[in-house]
Amino acid sequence: MDETNVDFAAPDVASAPDDVSVPEQLQDLVIDSEDVGGFLHELAVFSASAVSQAVGMDVLCGITLSRRRRTATVAGSTHEARLIDEVQQAYGDGPCLEAMRSHGTQHVPDTSTEDRWSEYCSVIAERGHLSALCVPLELDEGATAALNFFAPQAHAFDEATIRNCELYASQAERSLRLAVRIGVKQQHADDLQEAMQTRTVIDLASGIIMGQNRCTQEEAFQILKKASSTRNQKLREVAESLVKSVAKEAPVAHFEA
Repeated sequence: MDETNVDFAAPDVASAPDDVSVPEQLQDLVIDSEDVGGFLHELAVFSASAVSQAVGMDVLCGITLSRRRRTATVAGSTHEARLIDEVQQAYGDGPCLEAMRSHGTQHVPDTSTEDRWSEYCSVIAERGHLSALCVPLELDEGATAALNFFAPQAHAFDEATIRNCELYASQAERSLRLAVRIGVKQQHADDLQEAMQTRTVIDLASGIIMGQNRCTQEEAFQILKKASSTRNQKLREVAESLVKSVAKEAPVAHFEA
C-alpha cells in the first residue's frame, strides 16, 4: 500500500505533542503496551479516534487478530466494539473475516439493507451500527488481522475516507507486526522457562526416588511416570508434590518400583 498523503490527524492520545506523527504514536503504543492484547486495545482506541475526527461522528473500532495455532484475538475501542466483532466470530462469517480471507477491504454502506452476511448485518443494524468498513492488515506469514470501523449512520464512509483508512492501515500494520513478533518471542521465552522448570523439578523428584529405592535415574523416572498414571495427575504435579514434601520436612511419599 502507498503510505503517503494520509489525511487523518493524529488523535490526542496520552497528550502527545502536536508535532508527533501517526507512525511515531503507533510505535509508542507498542513500547508502552505490556502484551499483544494490550496493544490491540490501545490501537483500537487510537484508530477509532482518528477515523471519528475524519468523518465527524463517533466511530467504533474493533480489531481481530488470528495467529497460527491460536484462537482469534478480538479487541475494541469500547466494550460494544469488541462485542460486535465477537458476534461476527460467533456467526463464522462477515465483512471482517472476509477482509482477512481475501486481503481486500470490505465496505458495507448500509447494514440494514446488506444482502451479504445478512444475519450478522441485521444484528448490528439493530444495535445502531449502520455502516461498516473492514480493512485487512498484512502481517507476517501465519498471522492475519483487520481494522473494523462501525458508524451510526448509513453511507458514513466515502471513497476518500476508505482510501485514507487503507493508507492508515499500512502504517498501523507495521506496529502490529512488531507487537506480534515481540509477543511470539516472549511466548517462546516463557515456554522455554516453563520447560526448564518442569525438567528441574522432575530431575529433583527422580533424585529423591533414586535415594529411596537405590535405583538408576531411568528407573526412578519410570516410577514417577507410573505414579503419575496411577494418580491421574500430570508428571510435573506429582514431582512437585514429592519435592515439596521433602522441602517442608514432612513425611515423604515413598515411591516404590
